[in-house]
Amino acid sequence: MSGRGYTIFDTGVGRCGIAWGDFGVLGVQLPEAREIETRRRLFRLYPDARELRPPRSIEIAIEGIAAMLRGQPCDLSGVTLDMTGIHAFDQRVYELTRAIPRGETRTYGEIAKRLGASGAVRPVAQAISRNPFIIVVPCHRVLEAGGYADRISPNGGSISKRRLLSIEGARSASNNTLFDVLLPVAPPRPQR
Repeated sequence: MSGRGYTIFDTGVGRCGIAWGDFGVLGVQLPEAREIETRRRLFRLYPDARELRPPRSIEIAIEGIAAMLRGQPCDLSGVTLDMTGIHAFDQRVYELTRAIPRGETRTYGEIAKRLGASGAVRPVAQAISRNPFIIVVPCHRVLEAGGYADRISPNGGSISKRRLLSIEGARSASNNTLFDVLLPVAPPRPQR
């Protein structure tokens, strides 16, 4: 790779964007309501990036992101991220977040505890909200206590965490129906 570039690409949820530099992916942008808004956000975040044909390593990342957004299993663990300028704490949060399996979720508190900083729920939430690597670092899998999944990071476009979790087939407590809450299934009685 040479210099910074970006491209816009098709997915099952709309036209996403990805920016890269010499050291890997700089950021991923989920679709805004209109493609021009997606482009504007990329330009605002990466003003020195030019629209280019992506190198093979970025094409592989794009293929994985598109597969995930179609609901297909994909492994994005090999995607190299450019963490230049990312706080060390945030890097640790992103590393743990990347390890959450597809279809599963964790809370901010669980991530804080895994970091050995149980009282750091708010800093974990702030790190997740700053995640520039959406989908590659699956911040949608990190929820508030109680499993609430209504928000996405500021770079998330118009897609919600709940929608991304639904695409993955994840089920959290906040996705229970009224019947799940009011009419829990009782275990069968033994026959006499």
